[in-house]
Amino acid sequence: MFKDKILLITGGTGSFGNAVLERFINTGIKEIRVFSRDEKKQDDMRRVIKSDKVKYYIGDVRDLDSLDYAMKGVNYVFHAAALKQVPSCEFYPMEAVKTNVNGSDNVFKSALNNNVENVILLSTDKAVYPVNAMGISKAMAEKAMIARARTAAEGETVFCGTRYGNVMASRGSVIPLFVDLMREGKDLTVTDPNMTRYMMSLEESVDLVLYAFEHGQQGDIFVQKAPACTVLELATALKELFNSKVGIKVIGARHGEKAYETLLTKEEFVKAEDRGNYFRIPSDNRGLNYAKYFTEGNEEITYQEEYNSDNTNRVNVEQVKEMLLKLSYIQEELAKFNKDGLMEVQADKLV
Repeated sequence: MFKDKILLITGGTGSFGNAVLERFINTGIKEIRVFSRDEKKQDDMRRVIKSDKVKYYIGDVRDLDSLDYAMKGVNYVFHAAALKQVPSCEFYPMEAVKTNVNGSDNVFKSALNNNVENVILLSTDKAVYPVNAMGISKAMAEKAMIARARTAAEGETVFCGTRYGNVMASRGSVIPLFVDLMREGKDLTVTDPNMTRYMMSLEESVDLVLYAFEHGQQGDIFVQKAPACTVLELATALKELFNSKVGIKVIGARHGEKAYETLLTKEEFVKAEDRGNYFRIPSDNRGLNYAKYFTEGNEEITYQEEYNSDNTNRVNVEQVKEMLLKLSYIQEELAKFNKDGLMEVQADKLV
């Protein structure tokens, strides 16, 4: 599908962009364009990857001109650029709007201006029943994508979305934080031990986007069926893997955090199409004839449950350990701990 094609990744220096590059760099793809506003991360990536297939574009999704410059000749776009930290967005909600809402719509405009074939928006479980600024802004990005898809003419850019939960060991996530705390011999800080979160690998996040790319129709959103665990189970699994004697300290929920995350609302679940490992949520293409909203209802919605991290497949500590051991990040960190003798030294120090 990507042979001799040009792919643009917004926010391409992040965890997802690096995973895509790892997947695609040795394929028949013609060019991968990394679009981001961080020249330092681009330079770091350039030094590591060293491939003529990868081109780097400095710009910001808030700036339509910089997008148009990078978008010329592009076939496909993976839109990953976003403000993702929940507490930061709580304190600076309008910055979240500028990047996650206005910036996303700029990506859609530029794709249409430059005759891009497909755009995949990367969204989050926090966009479902959102209670924080980050989730609200990502929910609006989804709505903007669906609105663009609804009005697209035949043969124009196809807009689709993906929605997933926590990506294990991604930059800024809790797993690297816990590993760093264990390295320093400090207690693992848990906001709420009963808080549940989905568990998904970076490779699975790429698989989901590729599935949406291959099968998506205008306005579709795709969701992977992901397992979940409590934050306490995750912390315990990491402690056992690293043979760490540090404690676990409950510090209380941070700004804007939810007790559990939802990937499908009950309204979406009623119309969702089961695709085996994925759900497809088709776009709501009803027009603005409001009379229908009052005369045509759906009784199923009343009895349908949502799909969330409490009622999905729940994994225990041993299963979490198995999932973690498959991650290259965990394998590398375990090797470092063994090499530096941190496991044994830390244990002796804390006994």
